[in-house]
Amino acid sequence: MAKTAAALVVAAGRGTRLSGPDNKQPKQYRLLAGQPVLTHTLNALAKHPRISSIVTVIHPDDMALYRDAVASLSGSCAKKLHTEVFGGDTRQKSVVEGLRALAGTNCDYVLIHDAARPFVTTDIVDRLLSSLDSGADGALAASQVVDTLKKSQGDGKPLATVDRAGFWAAQTPQAFPLERILDAHERAASQHRHDFTDDTSLAEWDSMTIQLCDGDPVNFKITTMADLKRAEQQAKIQGMSDFTSVKTPLSQLHDIRTGIGYDVHAFDEGETVILGGAEIPHSRKLKGHSDADVVLHAITDATLGAIGDGDIGQHFPPSDQQWKGASSDRFQQDAMRRVTDLGGRIAHIDVTIVCEEPKIGPHRDRIRKSIAQICDILESRVSVKATTSERLGFTGRKEGIATLATVTVRLPLPEDE
Repeated sequence: MAKTAAALVVAAGRGTRLSGPDNKQPKQYRLLAGQPVLTHTLNALAKHPRISSIVTVIHPDDMALYRDAVASLSGSCAKKLHTEVFGGDTRQKSVVEGLRALAGTNCDYVLIHDAARPFVTTDIVDRLLSSLDSGADGALAASQVVDTLKKSQGDGKPLATVDRAGFWAAQTPQAFPLERILDAHERAASQHRHDFTDDTSLAEWDSMTIQLCDGDPVNFKITTMADLKRAEQQAKIQGMSDFTSVKTPLSQLHDIRTGIGYDVHAFDEGETVILGGAEIPHSRKLKGHSDADVVLHAITDATLGAIGDGDIGQHFPPSDQQWKGASSDRFQQDAMRRVTDLGGRIAHIDVTIVCEEPKIGPHRDRIRKSIAQICDILESRVSVKATTSERLGFTGRKEGIATLATVTVRLPLPEDE
């Protein structure tokens, strides 16, 4: 089974270098492209299909600001977000409180990330998780130093040139096996060591070996007003839809496309069937490499078909062990990210479930609601129907379930068409 990851977002700092007499808000709550920086950061992390849980560590005085920041999160992000945790008087103390909260999530890995880095990419997260999958004690996103380094030796003394070979600028996320880094933090706390400035420093103190992974210059930390201005420019370059839940009105998306998906799974021994993300009690379960959610698999294929981007087997091959037993909402969230990257939105989903059993009628509303939440659209834009095959074929013999899905996607119309 693929190892799951949680994200721990550190948002308890005061950000004094950005505050001024006219605005004393901490930097993580300053507006960026119309939304708080923290909102963008949480949405960016939630896009990754392997991140299943998110905990935010906040300052007790910021509760109202935090509630405003999470009120406009995307539906997929809100579903992953756990109850906030109050931090301590140092970053290290805040992180350990967050790690303790995550200990009950059963996640294997944790990515510890600064709230003021809203441009973290899925590629960065991919590289970090790949390092952990390969057995690394920890992984650090970093950028190799390319500028000439100068060291001041005091007033009136000449500058010293430092050889930049081997120097890297650390970023976040910093990724670790969850239990291992929590144990390291607990040991540091028991020895009254509260002076570590980042988690890799603490991990190295606890004899962990950290692997460097390529970060990205775009994944910079907002610290000063100049950084905030740079972030505004970056948000415009990347596109609002990449970093905020503010959606382009459907009426402005004139390129209307439709994709069709079909999937089938046989029954196996079990007692629960998962359909559209909803668990349905039954005398058997569906057999598959992931959780065998035949409904979400069909929806994902239809979503990918609407944008001409392959199929579920291409992006999540059953031969890849990291997807064994995986929750299928991750596949659909990845497909949705691809739609978002094109500046588009899902406008409508129509599903037909073909089976003799279980009876879908009593569970229809719950399945519909679950699909709407996963796909971040109104429930009124989701249709779930059920039928039988009149006792013909494998569904008629009660050997499995088939699903057909149609997904309508709306994209910006290219200027050259």
